[in-house]
Amino acid sequence: MTCEVSMTVFSLSISEEQTTVRDWVHGFALDVMRPVAHDWDEREETPWPVIEEAAKIGLYSLDFFASAFADPTGLTMVLTLEELAWGDAGLAMAIIGSTLAMAGILGNGTPEQAAEWIPACFGTPGDVKIAAFGVSEPDAGSDVSSLRTRAVYDAAHDEWVLTGTKTWITNGGIANIHVIVASVDPALGSRGQASFVIPEGTPGLRMGQKFQKMGIRASHTAEVILEECRIPGRCLLGGKDRLDERLARAREGAKTSGQAAMATFETTRPYVGAQAVGIARASYEYALDYAKERRQFGQAIIENQSIAFKLADMKMRTDAARLLVWRAAWMAATRQPFLAGEGSQSKLFASETAVHVSEEAIQILGGYGYVRDYPVERWHRDSKIYTIFEGTSEIQRLIIARAISGMHIR
Repeated sequence: MTCEVSMTVFSLSISEEQTTVRDWVHGFALDVMRPVAHDWDEREETPWPVIEEAAKIGLYSLDFFASAFADPTGLTMVLTLEELAWGDAGLAMAIIGSTLAMAGILGNGTPEQAAEWIPACFGTPGDVKIAAFGVSEPDAGSDVSSLRTRAVYDAAHDEWVLTGTKTWITNGGIANIHVIVASVDPALGSRGQASFVIPEGTPGLRMGQKFQKMGIRASHTAEVILEECRIPGRCLLGGKDRLDERLARAREGAKTSGQAAMATFETTRPYVGAQAVGIARASYEYALDYAKERRQFGQAIIENQSIAFKLADMKMRTDAARLLVWRAAWMAATRQPFLAGEGSQSKLFASETAVHVSEEAIQILGGYGYVRDYPVERWHRDSKIYTIFEGTSEIQRLIIARAISGMHIR
């Protein structure tokens, strides 16, 4: 008797096509992003010219991101994100911010809704659009089950009425398309939530406070205020029949498909980790070059063990973070279960590595590392947010602990 076992092979050798994509994005990061990164960080404005340049070459486009997301190995997207963040994390976030809304639509919508709304997230090279995904609220960050934004169905007009405030939203208030997670039945907590598309120009949606941030300052972050914002019934992602069925099961105590927000976040943690790897790599490479050139007491400072050992650790941690990211991205793409919180492991380790490596780069540069004439202080400022957004380091450790213990650790 012969037993055939089908296995998905994981390889650390990237394909020729993936290498071409990586090098193409690296060229954009080197030639377009790095020369203007300092200026846009100082201006704290949405870098429309950079987004438009990305659109012209097909980098900021539905076709490219759809192709990258569809890679059966899961690696094309993380390769892309590492290179963009290597160029500059703030500019990278401005370019990729719309993909979170895209993921929200894909994760919760019907094929017909995806076909209608995802192209509107990007527009065309001559008419660039951006999108936003709104979950966090002033009193609900890591605890997404406590969302207060309400969505009430008006059956007479087949409309949903949304009221509430979202905060820390990338592209918030200036986006052409907003994807908003709201509570339909507060008594059910996270199981009573749904995702909605708010089209451009919808009355009742406005931008609140725009935040002045420590890092990634070229990326627009703001509050989104919803004041009896009315949208057509078809803007409920997944449709009302599916929502009603899910709510009925939840009210009966049956297991449901999970939180609308988490359906998006579960697919994006390795992508956040990949950006953090890009920052760490940029910091390490700059510090290495500096240490080879900077001379003190008649020799290059890298000849001192105290500096050389720092660089050895920086390289080791960056490479280890990349391996965790690649593993998680491959597991997600091949639908391998995250039995030990592998997605959270990748995001947690990569984000804390970016903070550590960029700080060590500042130390190696000394006083030069602390001034804005040199990029390492910007990279350090940028790195910190990766330990906070899309699940803090504490939340990632909680997810991992629950996964490996099988217990509901609080």
